[in-house]
Amino acid sequence: MLAASFMVPGPAGVAIRDRLRVSEQDEAVLREVGGFLGSLASADPAVRSRQGLAHDAASWAVRKRELTGRSSSRWAGSVTKATHDQWAVARRGQAAHTGWLRTQISQIEARLDRPLGAKTDKRAGVRRGYASRGEWHAKFRRLHALKHRLTAVEADSAAGRVHVVRGGGRLVNTRHHLGETGLNERAWRERWEAARMFLAADGESGKRFGNETIRITDTGHISIKLPAPLAHLANAPHRRYALDATVAFPHRGQEWLDRISADRAVAYRLHYDVTRGR
Repeated sequence: MLAASFMVPGPAGVAIRDRLRVSEQDEAVLREVGGFLGSLASADPAVRSRQGLAHDAASWAVRKRELTGRSSSRWAGSVTKATHDQWAVARRGQAAHTGWLRTQISQIEARLDRPLGAKTDKRAGVRRGYASRGEWHAKFRRLHALKHRLTAVEADSAAGRVHVVRGGGRLVNTRHHLGETGLNERAWRERWEAARMFLAADGESGKRFGNETIRITDTGHISIKLPAPLAHLANAPHRRYALDATVAFPHRGQEWLDRISADRAVAYRLHYDVTRGR
């Protein structure tokens, strides 16, 4: 029987983007702020992972207070929120990896139990055996390796530990194969530092233009609330840095304008594309 029809809810949010044509001064400030906040955002996941499943609102408040003293309350909230999201994604990946390991182990065990050269029997639901004694031995060794990995992953999962790399594990591996990728160490370092920068802030409804940390006015002017240690970079009141660059969202710009005009929450993220230099 066909189930009754139902309405699928629409998307909860949309993402739009534009390119910033920043001056040399803007670029220098954004690099310094992004690098400083990136160092905080790189250290926080390790603290969160050590807390494991015992993490609660009280421990989150402790982490946020420590980061507030080194940056600001709003930046601390953005960093810890990003850490929580990263931890949740890593846990989902951990669960998927655990399931994959168990599947691989069961498949290898089923084929190891079959005689060498045995054919597949679909009616009986049995797999074919391995073709030779050498292949059987190689898969037997792989079985023990997979079981060892599964034991380690299950121990991490039970303790709530995750393993993440800010900047990306693929980029880390590229460092060991620069000759194959055509990059030199300097070019790789630039990509690595850009990937580990942190310039993202969730908005807050009721605040001016929907975001106090990274504020974009209805005319497209951008200002950033600086962390306390970088207050000397401010060129505007209240420890803010106003960029020379302006932004105009050609796609769904009217929706964005309607939202900030009503002081509804808008999240912003500044990203540096090293390969395109923008």
